Amino acid sequence: MKTQISIVKSLAIAMTLTALLVATSVQAAAQSEKSLYERLGGVFAIAAVVDHFSDALVNNPIVGRNSKNPALRKWHRENLSRLPGLKFMRTLWVCEVTGGPFKFSPTKPGKTALGLEEAHRDLKISPAEFDEVAAELGRSLDFAKVPAREKGEVLAAFAAHKDEVTAGFKAK
Repeated sequence: MKTQISIVKSLAIAMTLTALLVATSVQAAAQSEKSLYERLGGVFAIAAVVDHFSDALVNNPIVGRNSKNPALRKWHRENLSRLPGLKFMRTLWVCEVTGGPFKFSPTKPGKTALGLEEAHRDLKISPAEFDEVAAELGRSLDFAKVPAREKGEVLAAFAAHKDEVTAGFKAK
């Protein structure tokens, strides 16, 4: 009888220790997954992509200074003095969206903290123009040699705001 109790106690202790080890390793695995912000390389790497992306948009024939969209064309011809500040705001936005420590604070707040509808409403961006901006972002991510997984996650985060960015567009 004493041997059976000893075996049962030993089994209970072994099972408890096994459960603790499994729980600890699962928790450690979850904590070891880095945020997208970290996997992108942090604020300096994000700022470099935003810098390249922003400059590329100015020269993009569909959404830049020669766009058929009069509001986009005017912005890229008459408001370039604001581009450094816009790059800063875009960097903050990407940092926050990707899980970084920086907080984006919009100049024209949308319905959510990261909402973009009011900032873009007057530009009357069409869904096709949004898609071209997304394609330009993809090219900038490729330029910076961002790995495929992270590129996909950045583009998905950007695409999630398509309805907001195109909210000012009226189909003709």
